[in-house]
Amino acid sequence: MRFKDHFSGHASDYAKFRPHYPQELFVYLARLTAEKECAWDCATGNGQAAVALGEFFRHVIATDASEKQIANALAHDRVTYRVAPAEKSELERDSVDLVTAAQALHWFDREAFFTEAKRVLKPSGILAFWSYNLFKISPEIDRLVEIFYRETVGPYWDFDRQLVESGYRTIAVPFNELQTPDFHMQAEWSLEDVVGYLRTWSAAKAFITAHAFDPVSDLSDQLRSVWATTKIRIVTWPLSVRAGRFS
Repeated sequence: MRFKDHFSGHASDYAKFRPHYPQELFVYLARLTAEKECAWDCATGNGQAAVALGEFFRHVIATDASEKQIANALAHDRVTYRVAPAEKSELERDSVDLVTAAQALHWFDREAFFTEAKRVLKPSGILAFWSYNLFKISPEIDRLVEIFYRETVGPYWDFDRQLVESGYRTIAVPFNELQTPDFHMQAEWSLEDVVGYLRTWSAAKAFITAHAFDPVSDLSDQLRSVWATTKIRIVTWPLSVRAGRFS
């Protein structure tokens, strides 16, 4: 399966505008592992999950197939970054306590990735992956974003985007799944932050390539008309988390 590189061209924007995962998620994942020697964060992107894991694990290996993503990743004393695909980490067998994939599983050759995760995990190790879809701010704003998502850039989403929309619940997993708590992300963002985030969408980038203009600019004007006088708004994304142990 060829690596689908939708993000190298705007890796710095991705690092700046992507929301942060909640601390509670990493506390939960750390509690699941018998040991906390090593975690592998696969398709790390800007490294935000890897850095969060670094607060709980002695060593975090963070890989991404994109050299530019790795070049823009967040620095942390316990995190080592490497360029590697999800399906071939080059990690040693039975060497990892936790494997994570944040908002990335839909890009993988999933069968090959699950095989690789099982290979590198210790017998008691945990595999966890999660996704998030559209954010919520207010009914007026959410309605405009929904139209943009489904109609304006809708035809430019990769086919596997449907997996994100389902919260990865339609993916068959080869491990013994755990019941996970509900998690959500939250940010305090300005309109400029929201617009910057929308421009990181792979479908928005594909639209620009096809039409040679930025559809987010038009949406930005529409959002400004309903943003109200409050400069900062609360932005919320529900997280869908799946985790388990291999037999």
